[in-house]
Amino acid sequence: MKKEEKTNVMRVLEGKKISYESHSYEADPTLTGEDIAGILGEDKANVFKTLVTQGKSGAYYVFVVPVAEELDLKKAAKASGEKAVAMIKQKELLPLTGYVHGGCSPIGMKKPFPTFIHETAEGLDKIFVSAGKVGFQIELAPKDLIEVAGCKLADIV
Repeated sequence: MKKEEKTNVMRVLEGKKISYESHSYEADPTLTGEDIAGILGEDKANVFKTLVTQGKSGAYYVFVVPVAEELDLKKAAKASGEKAVAMIKQKELLPLTGYVHGGCSPIGMKKPFPTFIHETAEGLDKIFVSAGKVGFQIELAPKDLIEVAGCKLADIV
């Protein structure tokens, strides 16, 4: 990646003096999160995806889970204090968060939403999440991600 190519996520991290490493790969809409972990040469337990839901109340919630796992909507509802949560429609993602499908990051959304990260993140040395653009990932310490994105740890898979 060229030095001058920065995403909003990178700018947020730099503004908060949080160290990170950026990684880029050939953007391909057919790639899964597990494929991306392979491209990065990382254990899929270290690579997380960002999912956006809406609760029965109408409030939005962000969930960050390992790429090889599925968000458990019942556990997600419990963690967020909702009766139920459902994934938002893909077309709602960009206007709501400022990010496109495949490039959604828990850092730097248009506005802050309650954010939950799977509890396994706490035990990791490093974590990878989208850098806010398809084809870009950032690697940082889980405690830094938890702090900057205001994440709460929860059992959500």
